[in-house]
Order: sequence, then structure tokens, then C-alpha cells
Amino acid sequence: MKPIIIAAALLFSTAALADDCGNAGNQIDINTCAANQLKAADGRLNNAYGTAMKRAPQATKALLKTAQQKWIALRDADCALISSGTEGGSIQPMIHAQCLTDKTVERTAWLESLLNCEEGDLSCPLPPKP
Repeated sequence: MKPIIIAAALLFSTAALADDCGNAGNQIDINTCAANQLKAADGRLNNAYGTAMKRAPQATKALLKTAQQKWIALRDADCALISSGTEGGSIQPMIHAQCLTDKTVERTAWLESLLNCEEGDLSCPLPPKP
């Protein structure tokens, strides 16, 4: 079920960018819109991460923190690579922000899936929802 949630989140993210930024008049407006969408996605990620940290058993908190820090480094490196083909162009900020947003939405969906594990799911490091 987790892959379905993540795939739906990715589709929603890309569609949301197209819908919300479609009326932008120029590249600066599109870049600004993409940056705003990244900020919103990052806020949702921080909420999911915070909730997961609160629910995680003490022994799991350090593992979750390490995993999140390493994921951020991977996300940033991936998006630097993806946007490198437009280096110096006016579209690069949009490509970079869009990549970060897509990966952030995917990670948020994954964290949220951990918050909704069923009783007995041994692949879930967090206790079931109270």
C-alpha cells in the first residue's frame, strides 16, 4: 500500500505545479511559484517528521533523525544533478525547485505512511496510531 500512496503523491505534486503556476506570466513568476510550492511541501514534510519523531520510541528517534538527514543530502544531490542541465538559465530555479518539491512530497507520503501502520506490521518502526 505504501507504493500506491507515494505514487499518488508524486502525481499530485506535478499536477499541482502545473495548475498553480500555469497562469504565471513570465519565468520569474514561474520560478517564484515553484519556490512557494517547495516551501509549502517542506512545511508538510516538517509536520510529518515532527509527528513521527514524537511517536517514535526513544531508541528509534536517533535512527529516524539520521535517516532524515541522509535523505535530505540525497535529495539535494539528486536535484542538483537534475537541474545541472539548465545551469545558468532562467529556468534552472524552477527545475531545481520542482525536483525538490517532488522528492519532498514523496518523502512526506512515506513518513505519513509510517504514521498509519496497522497493528502487527513488523516493517513499521513506529507504533500504531493510538
